Amino acid sequence: MLKPDYIFESSWEVCNKVGGIYTVLSSRAKTLQEEMKDRILFIGPDFWKEEESPYFKEDSSLFAQWQWEAKEQGLKVRVGRWTVPGEPIAILVDFTPYFAQKNEIYGWLWENYGVDSLHAYGDYDEASMFSYAAALVVESFYNTQLSPLTSNHSPLRVIYHANEWMCGLGALYINAHLPQIGTVFTTHATSIGRSIAGNQKPLYDYLFAYNGDQMAGELNMQSKHSIEKQTALHVDCFTTVSDITANECKELLDKPVDVVLPNGFDNSFVPKGAQFTSKRKAARKRLLEVANALLGEQLDDDTLIVSTSGRYEFRNKGIDVFVEAMNRLLRDKELKKKVVAFIEVPGWVGEPRKDLQERLQKNNNCQLSTVNCQFSTPLEVPQVTHWLHNMSHDNVLGMMKYYDMHNRKEDNVKVIFLPCYLDGKDGILNMTYYDIVLGNDLCVYPSYYEPWGYTPLEAVAFKVPCITTDLAGFGLWANKVFGHYGELEDGVKVIHRTDYNYSEVADAIKDTVAKFSAMDKKQIDACRKAADNLSKKALWSEFIKYYHEAYDIALQRAEERLRHLS
Repeated sequence: MLKPDYIFESSWEVCNKVGGIYTVLSSRAKTLQEEMKDRILFIGPDFWKEEESPYFKEDSSLFAQWQWEAKEQGLKVRVGRWTVPGEPIAILVDFTPYFAQKNEIYGWLWENYGVDSLHAYGDYDEASMFSYAAALVVESFYNTQLSPLTSNHSPLRVIYHANEWMCGLGALYINAHLPQIGTVFTTHATSIGRSIAGNQKPLYDYLFAYNGDQMAGELNMQSKHSIEKQTALHVDCFTTVSDITANECKELLDKPVDVVLPNGFDNSFVPKGAQFTSKRKAARKRLLEVANALLGEQLDDDTLIVSTSGRYEFRNKGIDVFVEAMNRLLRDKELKKKVVAFIEVPGWVGEPRKDLQERLQKNNNCQLSTVNCQFSTPLEVPQVTHWLHNMSHDNVLGMMKYYDMHNRKEDNVKVIFLPCYLDGKDGILNMTYYDIVLGNDLCVYPSYYEPWGYTPLEAVAFKVPCITTDLAGFGLWANKVFGHYGELEDGVKVIHRTDYNYSEVADAIKDTVAKFSAMDKKQIDACRKAADNLSKKALWSEFIKYYHEAYDIALQRAEERLRHLS
């Protein structure tokens, strides 16, 4: 098996925390850094310029000679370390100068690879110019730093790994200009598959019949689909993150993947022992304080805390079916405990509620003076913790209003929308997502479109049993590990989901929460232990072997190409 001497990996989310790919790369970095100390170089967009980035620590001594040469070549780069476990080297590049050459770059792309950039809109130009800049960084570094090393030895084996359509242009540039570098492309979700699902069209039953190019035209996705498809066709090794997305690639991009690279997890930051217990206690206390202040109630620690979280894709992430299930749970005779269900999904947030902040401050003062301080009346709109810019058009609030879900005193199920990033500075919870997630009793992620699914993996890593579906890559993987459809007792309940069984899914969630509410401490502890055990099978130490397989394929093909060229 061929192993790389150097790996360059580019992504829009290197040192730029916007979604799940950040978690994939940042949690995997430690494993690769341990194997290839400072020979794995991540390339990301430089949005920070002169400001200090919370995810990046600049170091002018790293590759100082090359930094000077790069600037001489007109590249605007900053070199430093990504402040994640393993602290790998990161190169941030300013891509704005290349907008002036946009038409020439797109012309080259069309002539050499038939990529249609004419229909581009939105973030296409920005992503493409970053991708081009990232490729120039690799070209400069390779020619000045790595090429001289091969003069007395056999050529260095180098990998360029591009993530998502946003980095496709760079992969094609490397293919054309540096044929000795093995290229790997990972699509974490096909742009056209996500678009079909997001446009309320049935994806799975008709997957075999869809034509990707035709659908791209219909949904105005020509340019993103075109760069993704051509990159998949021309790189040395094409990969995706799950079997379910591999099927999507074959049908919509007309290219089977070479390897599936499941997303692993680094559990080094999951608290252990007494620290875990105290953090869980603190999270539950804070969640219940916020709920009680908002609702004017006295929900105690026996309350079942349930949550869903992720990107605000109302249908794709199953937020709609979660609200539906909680509405049905209101009338379920099998429910043995009160439930407070949090929807932790960033919306178009305006500001934290002043009235809620005042109550929380008053509650804090009462605790300090050991006075019992309880609220007996709910705040106005007791379903949301932050005001939104689009209160009257928000999907979550609209659905709750439609179902007359107003968190009344007599309701045994209360649903609270937390429409902000849980970064520790939201003004209400003021705790990070990882400090909050372990306070849950049960997490629910009933996705319709989910190539992998980090949220359920994170939940089980924090010993929280969860519910997901077999349309999520993680759910399919869990079923494969169990050898059957996952049940609560396995740590993950996997619900069968199709294009059309929305109502059955809502019922299955409702029944599972009700079942969990009736469990005793011993049964709950067994579920939590099973969740923890499953998470250990999804560590990067278990999954990194698939990356080595991808690197080997890419390097073999690069060597074969060089033989043909010579």
